[in-house]
Amino acid sequence: MELIIQLVAGLVGGNAAGAAVKGLSLGTIGNSITGLIGGFGGAQLLGMLTGGATEAAAAATDAATSSGFDLTTLLGGRRGTTGGPRV
Repeated sequence: MELIIQLVAGLVGGNAAGAAVKGLSLGTIGNSITGLIGGFGGAQLLGMLTGGATEAAAAATDAATSSGFDLTTLLGGRRGTTGGPRV
């Protein structure tokens, strides 16, 4: 799914850049191909610079939500309350 998002973002970005800089436009197909390559390459570069932090964060979120981890219970909250003061 991330690959599709990267490619679509690159496609849109390439055509937007071609429209913004008319003198350097490669035409619709050229801007699209260049944008696709740029979207994929940019995402790979960002992944290398962050050390794959985005993938690790997504995996951690998935693990926390699918394991039944409940922060409210851990912190001493009661289920079914509105979070008001305890009496």
